[in-house]
Amino acid sequence: MNPKQLLKKVDLPRDRLEDEVNSVFAAEGAEDYLEQVSDFSSDTILKGRVLDIVNDDVIVDVGYKAEGIIHKSEFDNPDDIDIGDEVEVLLEAVEDDSGEIALSKRKADRLRGWERIIETHNEGDAVRGKVMRKIKGGLVVDIGVPVFLPASQVSIRRHADISEFIGQEIEGQIIKIDESRMNIVISRRRLIEEQRDAMKRQLMEEIAEGQVRRGVVKNIADFGAFVDLGGIDGLLHITDMSWGRVGHPSEVVRIDEEVDVVILKVDHERERIALGLKQLTPSPWKKVDERYPLGTRVQGEVTNIVNYGAFVKLEEGLEGLVHISEMSWTKRINHPSELLTVGDEVEVIVLDINKEKKEISLGMKQTETNPWDLVESKYPTGTIIEGEVRNLTNYGAFVEIEEGIDGLLHVSDMSWTKKVSHPSEVVNKGDSVRAVVLSVDQDKKRVALGVKQLQSDPWRDDIPMRYGIGTIVGGEITKLTNFGVFVELEEGLEGLLHVSELTEDRNQSPEELVKVGDTVQVKVIRVDPEDRKIGLTLLTEDGEEVEDTVDLSRDRKAEQKKT
Repeated sequence: MNPKQLLKKVDLPRDRLEDEVNSVFAAEGAEDYLEQVSDFSSDTILKGRVLDIVNDDVIVDVGYKAEGIIHKSEFDNPDDIDIGDEVEVLLEAVEDDSGEIALSKRKADRLRGWERIIETHNEGDAVRGKVMRKIKGGLVVDIGVPVFLPASQVSIRRHADISEFIGQEIEGQIIKIDESRMNIVISRRRLIEEQRDAMKRQLMEEIAEGQVRRGVVKNIADFGAFVDLGGIDGLLHITDMSWGRVGHPSEVVRIDEEVDVVILKVDHERERIALGLKQLTPSPWKKVDERYPLGTRVQGEVTNIVNYGAFVKLEEGLEGLVHISEMSWTKRINHPSELLTVGDEVEVIVLDINKEKKEISLGMKQTETNPWDLVESKYPTGTIIEGEVRNLTNYGAFVEIEEGIDGLLHVSDMSWTKKVSHPSEVVNKGDSVRAVVLSVDQDKKRVALGVKQLQSDPWRDDIPMRYGIGTIVGGEITKLTNFGVFVELEEGLEGLLHVSELTEDRNQSPEELVKVGDTVQVKVIRVDPEDRKIGLTLLTEDGEEVEDTVDLSRDRKAEQKKT
């Protein structure tokens, strides 16, 4: 029986056990076992030997009266375990009087790792490890022992989900060591910041306007993108991304994309850098007037539509504006979307180029014949047309001659005899009317129309003959003014009864003497065919002229004044 077998079979106090061993066994090696027995206390690291492997259990002999059982998962490389291998294990507990023991390979490794870390590292040192898992408030990183990486220290930029780092090898800096709790806190952010500071200092010494640098897109905003040049971010503004139209920076760049950029401006004092992407290619505005001389006919694509017109792409980075007024010769366009949609291919004419403002004016209607160029030949003076009344104004009615071509029928050309105050007295919107072309103004794009000219002018012969001076006629008062009243002599023909022909009392107004609708007897005292006016005087009940009475009264007053 060797000392090991003795230790397994006896259960004696330590002092008696030592006496028995010394007296009964003098065999070589007994002292070694006794020495190891002295280490059988909880939380002690022991050296053991693998005795057997049963399924997922590893049987380990540490020199105690009972072997320990450790699960394979506690070994770094379970498939490489062989019988006879030496291992270090932690004695967690002697579980009961029967002498069963609990061993842990993982905890022994952690203690040894902790000892190595403490011996070789201090706060501020850089360490490397693998991210194991996510816990509340941060990540667990294995650097030989598990350490804590707070979420706020993962990176200089906040990540939406830090679990994306699980399984990655990372570097960090030890910011706190708590030996009493065997706890270490590391910061990946601090290490990155120190590295970036060093890189930034070097970059700011080397960087210069005009250089082409490679960077990584780190953030995208509505106004542009921030590109990491290696230690410092530069701003790539949306206006410097492309020579063409960019709706949003995400149309051009993506997060974490590597891009080449041109250094446009460096502010060393404020540590700000302006970057450009479009500057890597020549500006399409260079020699644009040579490529697109005025009058050039070009095919383009509609890229944007606004209230005042549409933008048409002529080539990559080069757009022109077709103003709403340049879209059609004849159509009345309220909004460009009535004619165009984004993506349409259109033919345009180059009207103007402003290289300083980077503006090109384009025309669509200029690709077609201007119908106004043909109006004078198609509708010479005297032509009778028939059209629809499209609109009424205070001074006349607009009549459509053909699509997009309107003529003006002025109130003065609606009747030879009737005084027309508003066109609605003669025509209504939507009415179909016949009219004669009076004149065509090609430059001002105006056509004058007349309705009364379809008939002969009664003022030339008929009216002067029928209403000669002295003619007495009855009429109806149609209108009152401060200077007199209008009397309708026949349908469409009126004469003016001046206030002086109504009463000799100058303080009396026409409203005090007559009203609209009254029938009066009048005599024609003046006929003016050129001005188309008839002057009347009112007759009294006894047939006398009021004017004569007024004149006699004035003469008597004048004579009295002289005497």
